[in-house]
Amino acid sequence: MSRLFYQSRLTRPELDRAEGIYLWDKSGRRYLDGSSGAMVSNIGHSNPVVLQAMRQQMEKSTFGYRLHFQTEASELLAERTAALAPEGLGRVFFVSGGSEAVESTLKLARQYAIAKGEAGRFKVIGRDPAYHGTTLGALAVTGYAPLTAPFEPMMRVMPKIPAPRAYLDGLDPADPATGHHYADMLEAKIIEEGAGTVLAFIIEPIGGASTGALVPPAGYMQRIREICDAHGVLLIHDEVMCGGGRTGRFWGGEHWEAAPDLIAISKGFGGGYVPLGAMIARDDIVEAVLDAGGFAHGHTYAGNPLACAAGLAVLDEIERLGLVESAARQGELLKARLCALKNRYPFIGDVRGKGLLLAFELMADPVTKQPLPKELNAYDRLVNIAYDKGLIIYSRRTRGGLSGDHFLVCPPLIITEDGIDEIMEMLTASLEDFAAETGLSTGEGA
Repeated sequence: MSRLFYQSRLTRPELDRAEGIYLWDKSGRRYLDGSSGAMVSNIGHSNPVVLQAMRQQMEKSTFGYRLHFQTEASELLAERTAALAPEGLGRVFFVSGGSEAVESTLKLARQYAIAKGEAGRFKVIGRDPAYHGTTLGALAVTGYAPLTAPFEPMMRVMPKIPAPRAYLDGLDPADPATGHHYADMLEAKIIEEGAGTVLAFIIEPIGGASTGALVPPAGYMQRIREICDAHGVLLIHDEVMCGGGRTGRFWGGEHWEAAPDLIAISKGFGGGYVPLGAMIARDDIVEAVLDAGGFAHGHTYAGNPLACAAGLAVLDEIERLGLVESAARQGELLKARLCALKNRYPFIGDVRGKGLLLAFELMADPVTKQPLPKELNAYDRLVNIAYDKGLIIYSRRTRGGLSGDHFLVCPPLIITEDGIDEIMEMLTASLEDFAAETGLSTGEGA
């Protein structure tokens, strides 16, 4: 019996090696990484350029504590990251993962308010459903009951507004009035809480695990920016999953002209080579906090030179291989193929996303949006059927973690049309088996 434990008693085969879009277990069986792990391996596995950059850095140093040394790798990666960020966001703070990145944005925002003499601002409005990480601060702004409920006595739960799930509410996502409808809930919540107490609003520009690649309706992103400005509220973009080129832009928020004040990024930023994430902040926010005595926050591995060398090489490969453009191009193809499955499987009620951050949702009735019976555990069962066929996809409960079933199909950005054909072949076979097992009807063609 393994000494390791994670979320459950689920066991999987032992990993032997990985290359490109594939992984092999010790028995030699091959798996297509249709979810890039947890939407991490954006440039694929075992990229030789990244591995070489890591070797070179390892020969110099693998650790230099940030209070003792600056390192070339961290300085170069910070410069590169700031150059990619929206105008005015020129300061970078490195971390080891997404939860740390989100936690850093919350703490910097709070210290900025104190530095400005607005210590009454402490509330960070989130959305429900939403997922921002596993630390207590990140959980406080997360809207996903199975993950948050056990810890509520240990934290100050923050106010929430509904995520803009127009498809479930029967509203037209292409109509700016729909976007304003959801955005105006933010203003109402700010007024309800008291504008002088609200510090920030945090969103995933394009939804991740909790909402399954949810794209906000037209007008939403611009309107929430206006509302935040009107009430002196900071806007935080959680780009942990959608950043790094996955959506066909380097930042998911780039699809709209509504830049944030703070950004959290991880996952594809380090590409799965070494734990790496970052907070990117407005210059004036950082200067105010430093002038007021410094940023009371830090992590031992912040700016680790090995991680930063890997991250710099990942950015080089994203650029060299044209992976942002590839994500947009291949994402259109994959999304079209997923949409075609709706004709064959009436229980696929929605397909959504941008670039290669895509998802489909299963429903008992696509018209009424009634979810499949919770007892089917479709979100778990279909994943395991696909895994047995050699396809890895990622799933979550759609309706706040309590019911509903969506599946993220997010292969590495290096995927080709042949790779998409492989995904669709195995996914279609998996849906056939799932339909037969559950007695769900199928339609004609695909």
